[in-house]
Amino acid sequence: MPPAEALSGQPKWIGAEGLPGSLRDLSNPPAGLCCEGDVGLLADAPDRLVAIVGTREPTPYGVRMASQLARACARAGLVVVSGMARGVDVAAHQAALEAGGRTIGVQGTGVDVPYPVAHRTLLAEMGRRALVVSEVEPGTRAVQGYFPRRNRIIAALCRVTLVVEAGFKSGAVNTATQALELGRVVAGVPGRIEDPTAAGVNLLIRDGAQVLTDVEDLLGLYGLSTIGTESCLPDDWCGVGEDLGLAEADEGGVASLKVESWRSLMQELGR
Repeated sequence: MPPAEALSGQPKWIGAEGLPGSLRDLSNPPAGLCCEGDVGLLADAPDRLVAIVGTREPTPYGVRMASQLARACARAGLVVVSGMARGVDVAAHQAALEAGGRTIGVQGTGVDVPYPVAHRTLLAEMGRRALVVSEVEPGTRAVQGYFPRRNRIIAALCRVTLVVEAGFKSGAVNTATQALELGRVVAGVPGRIEDPTAAGVNLLIRDGAQVLTDVEDLLGLYGLSTIGTESCLPDDWCGVGEDLGLAEADEGGVASLKVESWRSLMQELGR
């Protein structure tokens, strides 16, 4: 699998001293980041960055919710962060770009290596119009252990990690768990209880994750609102609760998740 030739220029290496302060919250922060694109997007971490993550095999509902929420975030001025994987990740990146917004792709490979290879065009566009980062050297191919390490960077960069469809073993659940350990907010889009792709996110919600029923729920976590700012709403927005036939969630603060129980669950699933 050859590197993507269409990247806009030579990647830039940012050493530890130049990394966003939020990455220093990690017990094992990266030694640096290789960056392709607008490195200025990192300056907004974590207060204006939102992670939108989820399964690689989403339902049409999951793709729709990821796209609508990413588009709304982009229109509201937030930076959408995800992992450049197929499924929910790519839907979020593409929607942010289509809205004329800002997005950061955190690669598990080198910044010049599309993974999967079908994302070559997206990777090149991200390098020109947004930002792609990785802690590994350019040219580095996919290695399984790199992806959980990538997830910790996503979690640390963002104030909120939003999970859109995720099974029990999804990497998105791993990202959410790492976000919890950093004291970040975790939120979830509710799914149908019979859908395997919703099992992980529904369990997160059961254990206290902020449930999203509309875009206001998400923007409210950043002190933003769509009231008087109609352009923040996607043209086709219907609301998560309406799409699922759910009543509105009760108002209230963000509940704390049971970090220890989730860490135990992830360890059990990894056996």
